[in-house]
Amino acid sequence: MNASKWLTPGICGAVAGAALLGIGGFTWGGWVTGATAHGRAMAMSRDDVVTALVPVCLNMARTDPEQAAKLKAIENAPTYLQSDALILVGWATVPGTMTPDLDVAQACLASLDISKASEGPENRSGEG
Repeated sequence: MNASKWLTPGICGAVAGAALLGIGGFTWGGWVTGATAHGRAMAMSRDDVVTALVPVCLNMARTDPEQAAKLKAIENAPTYLQSDALILVGWATVPGTMTPDLDVAQACLASLDISKASEGPENRSGEG
């Protein structure tokens, strides 16, 4: 009979402590579920793959014999369609694959820095 006096409050305290620990851990402790961890890992790996493939895209752009014409086509496209234009010229299709990758195209476009390439020379003649 002595055990029943402390057993009920002990079990209630353990359950309340576990609940508070779980709430605190997931809210402020940085704990995540397996699905969240998997999703974050997949996003990080996708970002790393895209980062690794950007030099391939830049190399394809640098060594393309029709580089000037293709860069002009990308520059002439509206800003929101420039990544599609880069896909059309073929630089976002990584060797060994059959389809272009939009994420690689956007990262490659950012590295090409088309906005600087499309700026004209300043008026240095002193006129106007």
